[in-house]
Amino acid sequence: MDRQTQREHILECRVIAIIRTDSSSDLVSAVNALADGGIDVVEITMTTPNALDAIRAARKECPDVLLGVGSVLDSETARAAILAGAQYVVTPVLRPDVIQTCHRYGCVVAPGAFTPTEIFTAHELGADFVKVFPVNHLGPSYLKDLLAPMPQLNLIPTGGITATNAREYLDAGACAVGVGSAVVRKEWVSAGRFDLLTEAARALVDSI
Repeated sequence: MDRQTQREHILECRVIAIIRTDSSSDLVSAVNALADGGIDVVEITMTTPNALDAIRAARKECPDVLLGVGSVLDSETARAAILAGAQYVVTPVLRPDVIQTCHRYGCVVAPGAFTPTEIFTAHELGADFVKVFPVNHLGPSYLKDLLAPMPQLNLIPTGGITATNAREYLDAGACAVGVGSAVVRKEWVSAGRFDLLTEAARALVDSI
């Protein structure tokens, strides 16, 4: 899947489900559960133990899911994740070298940024999307304020997004939303309650 196709897939799904757990042993089941609920764009964070092995396994077992890596802080980690099978890269902060590395490998990248200057700088550096993080402190109105003078931005708000407010962010101009614990709770994964992940994913998809 080339970079343009990856971008279109994210825009079509409009949700990136973020998996952040204390173990990687059940991540394939978690990815499949989310896909069953209608979310087929999934991010495995580098804070997950053995994250690279989990990405390799998920790419093999879940070929229909667009699988990415999150919490990437440097270009070396981005490269390792891409070689392990990550199809897009998400960072919590703006790192120009990560953007360059991702594009060198034909991979979509969504760097994290918070202020208008950071967000526009990420866009100028060629970011496919900009992850507005943490957005929960400012709400949907912040996106409207950003997009009024800069409508060309492709924003993915992340932090505190739920089935209750996801639609508000999309209506405010977000091209997609990043959702974590609202659809993937650590206790659900550790207890093997993948049905709850599917249920939460379906509720979120229905809400938007």
